[in-house]
Amino acid sequence: MKVLVINCGSSSLKYQVIDSDTEKVLAKGLCERIGIDGRLVYQPAGSDKIKTDVAMPTHKEAVKLVLDALVNPENGVLKSLSEIGAVGHRIVHGGEKFTRSAVITDEMLKKVEECNELAPLHNPANIIGINACRELMPGVPMVGVFDTAFHQTMPAKAYMYAVPYEDYEKYGVRRYGFHGTSHSFVSKRAAEVSGVDLHNSKIIVAHLGNGASISAVLNGESVDTSMGLSPLEGLVMGTRSGDIDPTAVQYIAKKENLDFDGVMNLLNKKSGVLGISGVSSDFRDLLAAEEEGNKRAKLAVDMFCYRVAKYIGAYTAAMNGVDLIAFTAGVGENNGFVREQICEYLGFLGVKIDAEANKVAGEEKKISADDSKVLVYVIPTNEELAIARETVALVK
Repeated sequence: MKVLVINCGSSSLKYQVIDSDTEKVLAKGLCERIGIDGRLVYQPAGSDKIKTDVAMPTHKEAVKLVLDALVNPENGVLKSLSEIGAVGHRIVHGGEKFTRSAVITDEMLKKVEECNELAPLHNPANIIGINACRELMPGVPMVGVFDTAFHQTMPAKAYMYAVPYEDYEKYGVRRYGFHGTSHSFVSKRAAEVSGVDLHNSKIIVAHLGNGASISAVLNGESVDTSMGLSPLEGLVMGTRSGDIDPTAVQYIAKKENLDFDGVMNLLNKKSGVLGISGVSSDFRDLLAAEEEGNKRAKLAVDMFCYRVAKYIGAYTAAMNGVDLIAFTAGVGENNGFVREQICEYLGFLGVKIDAEANKVAGEEKKISADDSKVLVYVIPTNEELAIARETVALVK
């Protein structure tokens, strides 16, 4: 079966076509600046990217352009759209309503809409993309895969906030966690390649990118994760503050005369390693600046590594041990220096890194030394493949 995977944002749409039998990507790309002017990026497997500036007033036009590109006689990868057996959609927030992926129906979409308040920047955009696909591809089965679903196995002691219980009952105020599709995929793949029994294991996944989160996966199920009600909680990230005393936020707001929207913009877009360094949210830029003697860039990297190590230590305690630590996502997969800095804090666990193996970038590899008491792996994430697998499992 050929599966179209859609990840829809407010002004962008990422896509891949995956052959579920071989799990090969046939084509991928991006629609950007939707509602502004519009650009389609289309890349058939084994070929260069094709970029076209074209009007995309709405997501419907964007989806139509993607479908037309896929069947284009010159460089399309499909003879006709009838070859698409299903569409898998990334949906950011499923609240407590969705503990797993679900086939998209009118009733299901109403439940997703009820979660919009929990992800006002993401869920409405996800729904727009779903509706555009349903209109242009009537009769094709579609599945919603939720960022939050994998973490719905967390126990109450892990997901509850110590606020009045009524706020949880009335408004669903609790920790949900994100990057769930990645954490699920990476934990399963790490167990597979290492020979660890997933259903009798203690795995910590470090999804380290511009957005970053850690999860504790006990016997294949998430029992804790660093992000919370929103993706703002937890680690220091590219532009997000992560954990912070609310009083510090109030203090800054008063000093800078910021309203609530201004505060949220500060914490989400101007903080993290960008805010600390004043240089960039990209770790390549930070490390280059650090080499040139930039002390704030060094501080930003040090803070990031320290916070990651603290969470790994905490989740080792939560599971009463750890068998395997898996690094993934942009920084986790490609930055050996950051991985090394994090693991230097973990000597008390018996973690030892093989310096030569740790030079790996973007490839699946064991990077722990043979005498390390904890296995450490680099496992590239593949959320699109995970979405495709979930989709096929539900529609076959």
